[in-house]
Amino acid sequence: MAKAIMIQGTMSNAGKSLLAAGLCRILKQDGYKAAPFKSQNMALNSFITREGLEMGRAQVMQAEAAGIEPSVLMNPILLKPTNDMGSQVIVNGEVVGTMAARDYFSYKKKLIPEVMRAYETLAAEYDMIVLEGAGSPAEINLKQEDIVNMGMAKMAKAPVLLVGDIDRGGVFAQLAGTLMLLEEDERQMVKGLIVNKFRGDQTILDPGIARLEELCGVPVTGVVPYMHVDLEDEDSLTERFEKKTEVSLVDIAVIRLPRISNFTDFHVFEQFPGVSLRYVKKTSELMEPDMIILPGTKNTMQDLAWLRQSGLEAAILKAKENGAVIFGICGGYQMLGETLADPKGVEEGGSMRGMGLLPIDTVFAGEKTRTRVEGTLNKLEGTLAEVSYAPLYGYEIHMGRDMLKEGWMQAVTMLKDQEEGGISKCDGAQVQNVYGTYVHGIFDSSEVSRGVVQALAKAKGVTLKDLETMDYQSYKERQYDLLADTLRKHLDMKQIYQIMEEGI
Repeated sequence: MAKAIMIQGTMSNAGKSLLAAGLCRILKQDGYKAAPFKSQNMALNSFITREGLEMGRAQVMQAEAAGIEPSVLMNPILLKPTNDMGSQVIVNGEVVGTMAARDYFSYKKKLIPEVMRAYETLAAEYDMIVLEGAGSPAEINLKQEDIVNMGMAKMAKAPVLLVGDIDRGGVFAQLAGTLMLLEEDERQMVKGLIVNKFRGDQTILDPGIARLEELCGVPVTGVVPYMHVDLEDEDSLTERFEKKTEVSLVDIAVIRLPRISNFTDFHVFEQFPGVSLRYVKKTSELMEPDMIILPGTKNTMQDLAWLRQSGLEAAILKAKENGAVIFGICGGYQMLGETLADPKGVEEGGSMRGMGLLPIDTVFAGEKTRTRVEGTLNKLEGTLAEVSYAPLYGYEIHMGRDMLKEGWMQAVTMLKDQEEGGISKCDGAQVQNVYGTYVHGIFDSSEVSRGVVQALAKAKGVTLKDLETMDYQSYKERQYDLLADTLRKHLDMKQIYQIMEEGI
């Protein structure tokens, strides 16, 4: 069975996901076959595996760092919030239903056999497992029947590294207080402390580190600087949404819907010189972008109502009339249609009019579409015409079914039959400068993203340089290596390897 190490945090956004990814990369570089594992993830950014199963993107990112194919075994439980009180519950990649928080709290103990089956399957195949907790292990109101923090560490017999976020302040109280609230047997499982996101002169911090080790009786295995690596972050707490981005030569605005999902679809545009990618939630922030993207959402109808009430719908319609490209993905695509209906109460129930920019009607069904896809763009019209027939890949994940108006054949993508290799279906719809598709990750193809940027620049009469050198997959690989290099410098890897060897 694999040796294990678990990263837990004093709070959400302490840096667990990134540190776990970094350890996966280091283990890969050192010749080990490593895999990530998070028993329960709450996120709206999800991914579809080759088998058509759904998992959280954080574990996909960590699997990429480890150089392995993502598997739903790495994230057996995924919770996708539908509102402030409930979530869609996905087990082993399949939807089992939507539950209120209290109902799930009593239900989750039934999932322990599924969690352990997934973990033990991975542990039998890999040399090392890097586990990640969720939130904090010191949430004393949630500790009963815990399956993601100390409860999972016990089941996996995994020693724990506890991470505190010094950037938010109070890191000594974070770490010492968390240990204080743990049971004695849980405290014994914490084999190292990590101070994360440090800025400044570490010699000033050293006396506090010495005192912390004295108080807690646990060694500090590293002080990690605030890292400027560009990798996917946890969707609920991403700093991308709050970043103030200056408008560049080509300007792309993503509408920041309240329940935005899979915003990783657009990260690639941040890498192009001369391109600004901005997340917008007010009409005053929209300005005059060259392209407006309506992203995916976990609640299409409710977010469309918000779009309408906020005034952004009217602003988008005006921008369209002024020549801006409007591009909708998944829920954003559905919003661009004429009507949305939910007869079975999959989302809100009832029906509502769409934005009326594409000739589709959407009906929400009880069964979720989950599939990986590849193919090409169709022949496009409007500003993006020169991107026609560019190769693409990605995945579909949605509850709705769109119905094109009779006789309408202007699809956005042509997708291949995975077994036969021919065209199996057309997806999406387009009218002039308005485009919509169900394909998440469509821009990850360098031919598509580069083509879109070039087309927007040409329409605006500006020239962008160095576009041909941009390869998103190579860029991500460099970021994983940068992450690993930084952690090697600031973590005591010899001590961490010893902790893994000794176990608990």
